[in-house]
This record gives sequence, structure tokens and C-alpha cells, in this order.
Amino acid sequence: MPFSDDDTASREPLVQRSLSLRETVLERLRTAIITGRLGEGDVLSTPALGARLGVSATPVREAMMDLVREGLVESVKNKGFRVTSMSETDLDDLAQIRLMLEPPAMRIVAGRIPEEDLPRLRELAHACLAAAENDHLEEYLRFDREFHARVLEYTGNAQLVELATSLRRRTRLYGIATVSREGRLHGSAREHLELLELLAAGDGEGAERVLHRHISHARALWATAREES
Repeated sequence: MPFSDDDTASREPLVQRSLSLRETVLERLRTAIITGRLGEGDVLSTPALGARLGVSATPVREAMMDLVREGLVESVKNKGFRVTSMSETDLDDLAQIRLMLEPPAMRIVAGRIPEEDLPRLRELAHACLAAAENDHLEEYLRFDREFHARVLEYTGNAQLVELATSLRRRTRLYGIATVSREGRLHGSAREHLELLELLAAGDGEGAERVLHRHISHARALWATAREES
């Protein structure tokens, strides 16, 4: 199977949070599309995908409908679903919107995270780091998305959380597999811990700067596997 990890079934999750079958299928398909293992323009049949994933067509169809809503695939009559295409301009625009929204929000979050909530956020940050160090992209992307959504929740703005998470899901990171294999993803993963400590210390300016670097880094390095100045 071109988008599976051989040891996925045998590993214990880094953060104990059970996923339903539908959620598991959704995460695997989403990761395959985001990383390019399912390519732009590919037409996907739900029965064929189900056979490759070892599940029935039903959870695959349900997952694909979620991906339609996220803009990662589109329905093709009598054929299944087609992976949508994104130009470099589209990806630049997504990154620009994220930079306009997320880093400034850190000034609101700084100093507002209750002490009792910090251990869970640190757990997620360490889970991201462990996934990066072990080349587990599916886990990394899931924990990364959850970490940033939870941090943004402290703005008290549910619309911002939903929009930022949607933008994160829609982006493509075709170079991230190469970056991960070469052991360079853990640098970005450590930025989660740096961000969290600045927020806990009430340093909104520093947190804004780190998240701006984090998003810019992801657009350049994760998308192309090349570091840009």
C-alpha cells in the first residue's frame, strides 16, 4: 500500500486518544493527499481504497465526503473522487492568510493559559517531537493540528480556530516526507515547545515571532524540502 506505515498497527499511540474507524481512515487518506502520496488529479474509487486499507467501502466513502468539505478532493460522477490541485500561488495565499491570523493571535493567548492546562499542551508538543524523530508523518500532522487548534482556543474565538484549522488541512506539504526521512522535521517540532514556554511566560511578542517563523518555515521547507531564507 503506497500510503501506509508498516508498523502503524503494532505501535501504541504517543498520546492515548482513540480514533474511530472513520477517523482513522480519514487521517490516513488526508495525510496521503497532503504529502502527495495520492497525487493531484488522481481519481480514487472507494471500493479500491477500502481494499487497500483493509476496510469496507463505507468508512472510506464517509471519509471522502469529509475531504470534499475540506477541499482536498471533489466528487466525480460514476467514478469516485478526484484529488484537487493547488498551485504555488494558492499555497502562498493560504500561508499568507495564516500569517495574518495566527501569529498576532499569540498576543491574546500569552498569559491566558491556565497552569493546569499546560501539561496536556506539553504532552501534545512532545508527541509531535517524538513523531518527527520517528518519521511517523500521520501522527505528526494529527498532533500538530491538534496542538495549534488547542492553543488558538485560548483566544476565545471559535471562528478563528475553525478557520485556521481549515487552512491547515487544505495546504499541501509535498516535501515533508523528504524532510522527515532526512531527520530535519524535529527542528520544526521543537518550535511547539518554544512557543508554549513563551505563551506560559506571557511573552506575546516572542510567541508571535516564533509562530511567524514556524508557519513561514513550513511553507518553504515542508512544501519543497528546500530551506529558504
